Amino acid sequence: MVEFPKALFDVVDEPQTFPEALALHMRRHDDTAWHLHRAVVPADGSTDRKTIFSWIKGTKVPRSVESMEILARIERRYRLPAGYFTSKLPHQSRASTGFHLDDISPSERRRMAWHLPPEFNFLPLDKQEEIVEWVRRVIISGATGYRLFQAAAMKQRYAIRFPGVVFGRSSGFGWDKFDAEDASSEHLDADPELFSGVVDAPPRLRMEMAELISFKTSTLTALGLQRNGVWGEETASQKLEHLGLMLGALAASPNGEVRGLGVPHSHLTLAMLAFPGIWDWYLQWRERRRGFYTSWEVDMLRIALALTRQDTGWLRQHGQLAQRVRPIAGLISADEIERAKTDWHGACDAFYKHATARVREISRIARIHRDPFEPIMPILEAPSPVGEYRKITDEILRRIPDERRYPRDAAEAVRSFLLLRLGLHLGLRQKNLRQLMLCPRGQAPRTERQLEDVKRGELRWSERDAGWEVLIPAVAFKNSNSSYFGSKPFRLVLPNVVDLYDQIEAYISRHRRVLLRGMPDPGTFFVKTVKLTSADASYDENTFYEAWRLTIQRYGVYNPYTGRGAIKGLLPHGPHNVRDVLATHILKQTGSYEQASYAIQDTPDMVAQHYGRFLPQDKAALAAKILNQVWRDEA
Repeated sequence: MVEFPKALFDVVDEPQTFPEALALHMRRHDDTAWHLHRAVVPADGSTDRKTIFSWIKGTKVPRSVESMEILARIERRYRLPAGYFTSKLPHQSRASTGFHLDDISPSERRRMAWHLPPEFNFLPLDKQEEIVEWVRRVIISGATGYRLFQAAAMKQRYAIRFPGVVFGRSSGFGWDKFDAEDASSEHLDADPELFSGVVDAPPRLRMEMAELISFKTSTLTALGLQRNGVWGEETASQKLEHLGLMLGALAASPNGEVRGLGVPHSHLTLAMLAFPGIWDWYLQWRERRRGFYTSWEVDMLRIALALTRQDTGWLRQHGQLAQRVRPIAGLISADEIERAKTDWHGACDAFYKHATARVREISRIARIHRDPFEPIMPILEAPSPVGEYRKITDEILRRIPDERRYPRDAAEAVRSFLLLRLGLHLGLRQKNLRQLMLCPRGQAPRTERQLEDVKRGELRWSERDAGWEVLIPAVAFKNSNSSYFGSKPFRLVLPNVVDLYDQIEAYISRHRRVLLRGMPDPGTFFVKTVKLTSADASYDENTFYEAWRLTIQRYGVYNPYTGRGAIKGLLPHGPHNVRDVLATHILKQTGSYEQASYAIQDTPDMVAQHYGRFLPQDKAALAAKILNQVWRDEA
């Protein structure tokens, strides 16, 4: 058995596919499948001779860790460059199988397999542990301090949930009908440990919250009430979640991991938010958990200020809620409750003054815990942030699998490509990109009025401009009242550059059908992969974020152990970061806050506030670029 057989002829035309390449080099070295099997498969190996036959015929492709090791041995035998055969496999980004990860849960094992090198099983144990630690820290968790804190905090569940709360419509029920039902559940309050976890609000509290949400989201204010400002659906959902977290902390057991206050569920009422002692406990509770104060506490206090504001505060106008407040040792005394019942407006004035002082105090010492730019700092620090981010889309194109052999994987790769490309061209917020409707070429597009009714945009073919056009009514945007829009819709014709139109048309004509698998089409441009466990093809906020983050994990983050990934130092992130890339890119190129604001549909003041930190180091370069031209002209 010759270890390194001599080649009988030179390669004239380089084969493009794996079966062709393997067959060619076997002929060059006068190897049969049987002979090659004897040469490269160890005596205790499980790879059968028929496996090499199937590779040559193209009926199977190597995927297991052992098969990848056999390919490496064939490359050494034929003196080919390392990775020669693997570079010709029809699915470049497919995870290998057969890794020795017995001490890791199956779910984590599936996520980790994408990011392990094929030779993982044959590496020393300390090297394997190093790789697993790196994948967990950098790719799966995200590695930032905030992500680590968030992962630990998510294990402690303590929120109050409000099912059935409808935005923009009054419930039409009185609160008193639920008093008896709340009273009947008093026996549950005996054990505070029962409150741990995410639980539904008691009926009376649920109705209070429904009335508050209706007050802030309905088109017309209820007769006899006044308000200042209206919440959109997203804002209302966010406030509902944040208040639910606060009430959940008040109800959580003081003896559990959460270290809550242990307030019985039947004693919870929104009127508690008008008492300074409750807020001081909650603010200090959050500071103990996090280690410092952040702007989150300031935002929560501002909600309370709005609720108790003179004339327009919802709590201020619902003094009858004071009847439901119960004493809490050290925080709310019986005397305070009696004074509030007697003079509710005076109690609201006192709280408003207290909360205003707390806002000033916390704003002075608040620290940034979640730096939104941290995961993409290598991109923002590059001379051309958009050009740097584009490397991820180029990586996706390089690794798109053979559509004939892997139709679903190819469809998901094209969807990932279009997610990032449309994000880079449009600069939209997650909601507007996720809800973008599709009008296939040849069909009549929706009118602007129809799009305003559903508050969504649409991707359609423009005969006038001979290109794919995105039209989004102003009302669909979070900042629809911004001077940027001037009540006019957002309209942009996508440029036909770097395969964009080819991929859009392939996605619409073929790939969307593969992802939908015959299930109802939600009508949006981006659709989820329909599976047995997920029959709804519509993305929501969480699943869209995860789709973007998964794309960055697989194609964006450079992995030194596999050589995959486009950008060194990048961390997993969500779709909102693409707006940071666009704004920073234009700031670096022009120094203009106004031009940067055009890219993300916002105002120059907002851009200056959020992105000004990236301009100072480039101001000198911008000025030098102009001044240095004088020397070039003289020369």
